[in-house]
Amino acid sequence: MIHKICILGSTGSIGCQALDVIRNLKIDVLGLAANNNIDLLENQIREFKPKIVAVYNLEASKILKERIKDTKTKVVSGMDGLCEVASFSDTEMILNSVTGMIGLIPTISAIKAKKTIALANKETLVTGGELVMKLAKENGVKILPVDSEHSAIFQCLQGCHSDKEINKIILTASGGPFWGMNMEQLKNVTLEQTLKHPNWSMGAKITVDSATMMNKGLEVIEAAWLFNLPVEKIDVLVHRESIVHSMVEFKDKSIIAQMGVPDMRIPIQYAITYPERVKSEVEALNFIDNPKLTFSKPDYDTFSCLKLCIEAYKIGETMPTIVNAANEKAVEFYLNGKIKFLDIPNLVKGAMENIKSVKVQKLDDVLNSDKQARDYVIDKVKYF
Repeated sequence: MIHKICILGSTGSIGCQALDVIRNLKIDVLGLAANNNIDLLENQIREFKPKIVAVYNLEASKILKERIKDTKTKVVSGMDGLCEVASFSDTEMILNSVTGMIGLIPTISAIKAKKTIALANKETLVTGGELVMKLAKENGVKILPVDSEHSAIFQCLQGCHSDKEINKIILTASGGPFWGMNMEQLKNVTLEQTLKHPNWSMGAKITVDSATMMNKGLEVIEAAWLFNLPVEKIDVLVHRESIVHSMVEFKDKSIIAQMGVPDMRIPIQYAITYPERVKSEVEALNFIDNPKLTFSKPDYDTFSCLKLCIEAYKIGETMPTIVNAANEKAVEFYLNGKIKFLDIPNLVKGAMENIKSVKVQKLDDVLNSDKQARDYVIDKVKYF
């Protein structure tokens, strides 16, 4: 188990739950990073007394610096600040829980500094999987998954001797708040309805992604990189109860599943304490209270974001980056009331059809495709 940690995205849903785990485990927090929620960040600083904090928003960082001048915490800002926290010399682990493509560059900085990565930022591998996994291997860095599904797969694979023993992995999906609806019903769903996830408490962006099933598509791509498997060996099942977090089917056709209550503190704690398991404050799963577990096929036509992600991974090069960037920008517009729910997959599809993917040879290839996709969405939404 590690003893010193830095958290990127400490004011978000995962970051706050991670601090809850860390509080119980009595681990030293050396660094924190957030976008602009300096009220919550200040409270975290005063409780955990980190040596360094990064605020991505420059103006917010100036305000925070003035507020906490009575402490010994150093305040840095922007992407350089995130990277400084991600590579902080005294820390053992970086928990990356920022939302979106912004998490890629700090992850690379942490790997170059040879820090163990607890990864909750799926976009890191969706957009930069080839670069990141190669760099991690070269630097001998472990990437431990925090997403509940990938943590479940990782846990199921403990004791597996070789990738050749794996027949396939099965990612489970809750289906989000609109599962079972058709295209006509989805035309006029509201943001309030979208943000009411049936099982999980998450940030706004990932909750929208869950509703469109984009989140599951991104997780398919992430799983392909994490577990070195082709997408043909990654199945998705809709499991409304969110009790079975994912499964592995082996060559002998036996299946191992990881189960538990839908509480992100379980996978967060496992990443932090790996390879140990320690007592947690999470509620135990009671099968008597959950007597029914159901599974069904995804509706790839109605929730087309899932299908688009799989297509993007098969195309390869920077196409997953294009899909991710178009989605991030489209969700931002949706959260701000500029577009409707079904405009999200349409904008993603349009970006795929109109932006040429390129071979990933350097980080700039990823960043350029990301910008092109965002610009495409911005241009299209002007006419909505």
